[in-house]
This record gives sequence, structure tokens and C-alpha cells, in this order.
Amino acid sequence: MERNMAVPFVLDKALILDRLGGDEEIFAMMVGMFVQDVDRNCETLATALASGDATELRREAHTVKGLLATFSDEAGAAEASIVEQLARDGHVADQAEAVAGLQQRLREIAAVLSAG
Repeated sequence: MERNMAVPFVLDKALILDRLGGDEEIFAMMVGMFVQDVDRNCETLATALASGDATELRREAHTVKGLLATFSDEAGAAEASIVEQLARDGHVADQAEAVAGLQQRLREIAAVLSAG
């Protein structure tokens, strides 16, 4: 199974706003919540991985998948989906690289959102 999120994240604000009915206030609120929660999301992924907690890793990967999809990051959402499925099947220890990739992606998107 190839894993690759080498494609840089590009914010398509117009697409997201279109899905939100053009509501800039909701968009700003979503951006603020994402940026505020990124460290907690990364920490939860790391803790679940370190403790071998498949249920928590599955749950957080599912949350991250939704967050990434919200900002139209198909590559990141697909990777989170793989982590989620593997955790559902009890695979945790072999996901260090994938979890690190998700953490990096979350931080990358937070940086883009903070700058834009």
C-alpha cells in the first residue's frame, strides 16, 4: 500500500466558501478552531500510537480525516482513512510513519490557514 502526501496543500478558499454558502464568518470560525486544535490532534495521535491504543488511534484518525476533508485536502483525508482502517483492524505499531505524516500535514495546513 503506497502512502504519499508529497502533494503540497493548497487552500482553495473559494471552493470551501462555496460549500459554506459564501459565509466568511463560518469559514473564519472553522479556521480558528482548526488552528487552535492542531496541537491537541497531533498529541492525541502520538499518544494513541505510543500506547498502542487502536481504538483511540482509529477515533482520532477519523476526526483528522473529517478535518482534512473540511479544507478539501483529499490526499490527507485519504491517508487518515488508511490509518483509521488499519487501526480498526488492530494495527497500531506499524503506523509510526503514517501518523508522523498526518501530524506534518495538520501542521502544514494550520500554517497555511494562519498565513491566509
